Amino acid sequence: MRRLFALIGLFVSVCAAAQTYFPDAAWQRKAPAEVGLDAQRLKEAIDYAIASESRNPRDLTLNHYQTFGREPHGNPIGPIKDRGDPTGVIVRRGYLVAQWGEPLRVDMTHSVTKSMLSSVIGVAVDRGMIRSLDEPARDYVPPVQVYGKPELLYLFETAHNRTITWDHLLRQTSDWEGTLWDKPDWADRPSDKPAEWLTRPRHKPGSVYKYNDVRVNVLALAALNVWRRPLPQVLKETLMDPIGASSTWRWFGYDNSWIVLDGAIVQSVSGGGHWGGGMFIHAFDMARFGYLTLRRGKWKERQLLSEQWVARALTPTPAEPGYGFMNWYNNRDRKLLPSAPPSAFAHLGNGTNMIYVDPENELVAVVRWIDRKALDEFVKRLLAAAKASSG
Repeated sequence: MRRLFALIGLFVSVCAAAQTYFPDAAWQRKAPAEVGLDAQRLKEAIDYAIASESRNPRDLTLNHYQTFGREPHGNPIGPIKDRGDPTGVIVRRGYLVAQWGEPLRVDMTHSVTKSMLSSVIGVAVDRGMIRSLDEPARDYVPPVQVYGKPELLYLFETAHNRTITWDHLLRQTSDWEGTLWDKPDWADRPSDKPAEWLTRPRHKPGSVYKYNDVRVNVLALAALNVWRRPLPQVLKETLMDPIGASSTWRWFGYDNSWIVLDGAIVQSVSGGGHWGGGMFIHAFDMARFGYLTLRRGKWKERQLLSEQWVARALTPTPAEPGYGFMNWYNNRDRKLLPSAPPSAFAHLGNGTNMIYVDPENELVAVVRWIDRKALDEFVKRLLAAAKASSG
């Protein structure tokens, strides 16, 4: 009898897997009603997203100087591209049901890049290239030869930095100290007390959360030393090609972020667009990445990211419970998106760029260039379309 029940369970799971749709190169489209969405309510959500365009200028160079450019060492050192119209894509149960704006336009996605950086590290962990996230990162990173500079770069040689683990870096709780690519750690979102910028005592790694792109770029350089190949190549081969992403996305670093690695000159990429660079990508490719994370790292018959990695990426950071690994924002306390279920999560970047992922409702929504304060209201209207149809 137990064997019979086991066979029945296996049959049910196989049937469920067979019913899960994954897009090929051509993304199958369905009318909202075919996937349980109310068309009028869906249109209202989209109209709201368009009407709630970010108030920041579309000239992103000007936008940079109005925000980060006012910081010490705030000059851009990577490429910056002007953005397009408010844009988005709605996916339900894997099917494309709506789009607006210019979804094929390749734009900066800012800190959504961080989620892709953390996923590259996830693949390294799954393959045993990083034995444990609780190990010190210094064990994996030898002295770095920066191209064109005679001295070596030591990322983890101070007494404080030696204690930093991969987990600390992924959660932005490392308080790493130093300068990378001519940007000192204190110059990113500096405190309002300049006298303390260079003198304050360091927080014990893991104890204090601070969003800091210098430290994100330390993580990217550490990952490059693990893979020993350019991270865009790694991302392309391990994730983007298998999920059917286009050939139009690009992941940039900075003008001065080139190193000598195994006799070759390689660029270390950035984790966002704070000083330029980061991921330049269109909305459809963002939606594919979001659908991969909704399916817990599985694409068709392949587990590209382990379920264990996805689960850990969404585990709350003790010092900042809404934050997981590198811009995997969870919604367990419903502070990020009060209208969404606690199981929902999002990959977020400046702009605002959002990949909203809702396993409970089988929804992925890419929303670009929306005012950040409007995110929850958009989600509220999107979920109303699902509830109206089911009701």
